[in-house]
Amino acid sequence: MTRKPTPRSKTLTPAKALEAAVRPVEVVGQTLERAFDPLASALKRAALKRADRQAKQFSSATAATPAAPGKGAMPVSPLAVPFPKMPPIAGVQMATARAGFYKHERDDLLVMTFPEGASCAGVFTRHGVGAAPVDWCKRHLEMTKGEGVHALVVNAGCANSFTGRPGADAVRRVCSAAGKRFDCRQRDVMVASTGVIGVLLDDAKIVHRLPDIEHRLTADGWANAAQAIMTTDTFPKGAHALAEIDGVPVRISGICKGSGMIAPDMATMLAFVVTDAAISPAALQNLVSLYTRNTFNAVTVDGDRSTNDTLLLFATGKSGAPKISRAGDRRLADFRDKLEGVLMDLAHQLVRDGEGATKFIKITVTGAETHASARKIARTVAESPLVKTAFAGEDANWGRIVMAVGRADEPVDRDTMSVKFGDLWAARDGLVSPTYSEAKMSAYMKRQELEVTIDVGVGRASAVIWTCDLTKRYVEINGDYRS
Repeated sequence: MTRKPTPRSKTLTPAKALEAAVRPVEVVGQTLERAFDPLASALKRAALKRADRQAKQFSSATAATPAAPGKGAMPVSPLAVPFPKMPPIAGVQMATARAGFYKHERDDLLVMTFPEGASCAGVFTRHGVGAAPVDWCKRHLEMTKGEGVHALVVNAGCANSFTGRPGADAVRRVCSAAGKRFDCRQRDVMVASTGVIGVLLDDAKIVHRLPDIEHRLTADGWANAAQAIMTTDTFPKGAHALAEIDGVPVRISGICKGSGMIAPDMATMLAFVVTDAAISPAALQNLVSLYTRNTFNAVTVDGDRSTNDTLLLFATGKSGAPKISRAGDRRLADFRDKLEGVLMDLAHQLVRDGEGATKFIKITVTGAETHASARKIARTVAESPLVKTAFAGEDANWGRIVMAVGRADEPVDRDTMSVKFGDLWAARDGLVSPTYSEAKMSAYMKRQELEVTIDVGVGRASAVIWTCDLTKRYVEINGDYRS
């Protein structure tokens, strides 16, 4: 079957694009059209030695680093960024506690409360199994249309996924107890869980801690909140921005968690973003749906999608700015830019904390037939184990990249394809570049942050995916996850 070239879509204004944002993102299921013979590539002995040497350097360099709250004594990622200064958001209070989902001493429970009239919107995993807390949030956001959300309860250490009716009952009991404690309906309580799949949530551990949490609620607790939701994360993740709506300053703050099982589909593992702007739930949903696409949905660590992916966006309306009812409202221009920036910052931190990661990598595909095609090619390259291990070994093996491009089963032109590492051409017009320098390539690959650009030569569409390398630490972390 031959695909007809897709005409280039007309450029939409930001306002029109935002008004059209809430269209379900279809699962890409495209047929095989042109396939390359895979380029068989044996693991080079030298690359293995480099990878082993790098793993040893990583272990020794981080051995003295204090462990972040999480499983055992996890060394902090060499790509970690410091937690930012995040001022209080008007109308939001939060507190953390140890519920006991982990054997070692750490907070693993977060509660946030919001004022009357707050709005909420969310995007969630499209995973076929899903999880009880995801089902609860989706159902009740649809029921309430995002109005009147009053509390959020998050636990780490137990995903409460694939737990059937008992798991759903556990969520209901948590929300009922939180509703009574914080004087709201149970449907006004949002929940999220992360941890081991297939383990039933012991809701009594959460309910037992609610009285203590109620007395410790504070407006200034972002750092503790970010730490409480971590699992295999090695550093807490947060982002903050100051925007203006009609001349009035508004704040946006968010935290997220995620390190492995990262290949989001409509969300990240867990992310919670709050603003003091006054924005209607419908407009809030448009915004979060639109800006998730090129932020959280454009990163991948290992190609595995979580059953519990949740991104919730709350608006308290306490900034004093006028209430906005349309996502395309011109007064939201600065807010839209800053919101996208916060989501992008958080998404990049997920990659920087990829389990065992030592390289932060940007994959750009140009010259594709459509944006969807470019995105699929970029993701295939970003998730290829052979490509990722080459990066770990600091080997500019562009043959593996070409291999991954070909197996994406998307239209490409082998005779015009080009591959570039940073500003260095590896291949041009289907052949090794005449300016190729192994010495320069080797020097470039030693950097912690890398860029690869691939032009597939069949159109004008492009896409970007951010990823990390695949090291021995990833195997160690996941091989020891439950033991």
